[in-house]
Amino acid sequence: MNYYLQILLTKHLNPVFASGALVVPASMYFLLKKFIIKPYYLRRNKQKALEKDEKTSSQVKEARAAAEKAQKLQENVANRKRNKQLETGGLVIMRALYGNERVLCNLNSSSETSLESTSEVIDVTIPLNFLVNDSGQLKLHEGVKKSGIMGFCDPCPGEPKQLYIEYAYAGNEYKVSVGDYEELIIPQGAHRI
Repeated sequence: MNYYLQILLTKHLNPVFASGALVVPASMYFLLKKFIIKPYYLRRNKQKALEKDEKTSSQVKEARAAAEKAQKLQENVANRKRNKQLETGGLVIMRALYGNERVLCNLNSSSETSLESTSEVIDVTIPLNFLVNDSGQLKLHEGVKKSGIMGFCDPCPGEPKQLYIEYAYAGNEYKVSVGDYEELIIPQGAHRI
C-alpha cells in the first residue's frame, strides 16, 4: 500500500530563491571545508607528525648511546685486530659509515665533517674492524639488517639505509657501498679504487 502526498512549497517559482537554494548550501560547504575543516586536519596531522618525530628522536638517541657503549667495549679488540692486519698486510677498515642512503650517496660532494656530524649517519669503523676474522676477511650475511649488528644502530628509522666502507688490503685501497639487507664479502678486487 503506497500513499502519495503532494506538498506545495510555493505557488510561484522564484528564480532568486531557486538559485539561492542551490548556491548557498554549496558555497557554505566549500567555505567550511576550506577555512575550518581542512586547516583543523592539517594542524592535527602536523601535531601527530611532531609527536612521532619527538618519540623517534628519543629512541634514536637511546640506540646511539647503546651503540657507543658497545663500540667502547669492542674498541680494544678491534684495535688489536686492526694492528695485526696492518702488520700482515691484511684487511683494515679505514672508514665505515652506516645511515641514510641519500646522505651517503652524496658522499663525494660533501665534506667529511659535515657528513659525520649529521644525525642520519653513524660511524661503524670500530664494529667492522672487530668483525674482521683472523684470515683477513669480513662477511655480513644477506637478509640480516645491519642495524642489528653489535655497535650499529638505526640512525634514521623509516628511511632506506646503506653501509659505506673504505678499506685497505695488501697495500691497496678499496671502496664499497651496500644496501641494508645485502650481503657483503670483503676484500674483493671489484671494489678497488
